[in-house]
Amino acid sequence: MKHPAQPWLLGLGGLLLLFGLWWLGMALFGSGEGLTALFSPQATLASLVELLGRAELYEHIRVSLQRILVGLSLALLVGVPLGLLVGASRKLEWATTPAFQFLRMISPLSWMPIAVMLMGVGDQPIYFLLAFAAVWPILLNTAAGVKNLDPRWLQLTRSLSATRWETLSRVILPGVLGHVLTGVRLAIGILWIVLVPCEMLGVSAGLGYYILDTRDRLAYSELMAMVLLIGVLGFCLDAVARALYRRWSHAPG
Repeated sequence: MKHPAQPWLLGLGGLLLLFGLWWLGMALFGSGEGLTALFSPQATLASLVELLGRAELYEHIRVSLQRILVGLSLALLVGVPLGLLVGASRKLEWATTPAFQFLRMISPLSWMPIAVMLMGVGDQPIYFLLAFAAVWPILLNTAAGVKNLDPRWLQLTRSLSATRWETLSRVILPGVLGHVLTGVRLAIGILWIVLVPCEMLGVSAGLGYYILDTRDRLAYSELMAMVLLIGVLGFCLDAVARALYRRWSHAPG
C-alpha cells in the first residue's frame, strides 16, 4: 500500500537531484571564480534570499500575475463559447478546424512586432499575446468535452422539455467542466512560458522586465535567482490548477 507521503518524498528527491546536477555541472565545467561563480547555486540562493527582502520584487510579481489573470480571462471568454459551438456542430467543426490548427501552430511570440505596431507599448499587446497563446487549449478541450457528453443526458433534457439555457447550465457546462479545467491548466503552463518574453516589450514592471534589468546591471546572481523564482512561481500556479481540477471535476490524484 502506498504511503501518503511517498509522492512528496519522491518529488523532493527529484528536486534535490536537479540541484545536485546543477552544482555538479558548475563544479565540472565552471572555474569556480569570476563570472562563473555568479551562476552557482550558492550565489543564486544568496541573491534569492536578498531579493525576497525587497518590496519591489513583490510589485513585479503582482504585475505579472495580473497579466496572467487578464490573459487567461480573455482566453476563457473567447475559447469556451467557441468550443461549445464547435463541439456541438459537426459542420462548424469541419469549417473551423483547418483555420484553428493553422493559427494554433503560429508561435504567439511571432506576433510581438505586429502587436506593438498596432497597439503600442504597454499592457495591451501583452494581453493580446497571452490571450492568443491560451485560447487554443481551452477551445479545443471544451470542444472535446462537448463531443464526449453522454447523448442520453441530452435526450433526457429534451424529454423533460428543458429550455436551451437549462440544458446549457445544468447539463452541458457541468459535463464539460473537467475538459475546460484541463485546458486551463495547459493554458497556464503556456502563459507562464510566454509571459517573460512578452514583458520585454518596453514595459516598466513585471518578471520579464526585471530579468532585463538584472542583465543590464550585470547582476548575474540576481538574474539566476529570478530564473529560479520564475520556476517556483510557475510550479505553484500549476499546483493551484491541479487542485482546482481535482476539486471541481472530482478527478482522482
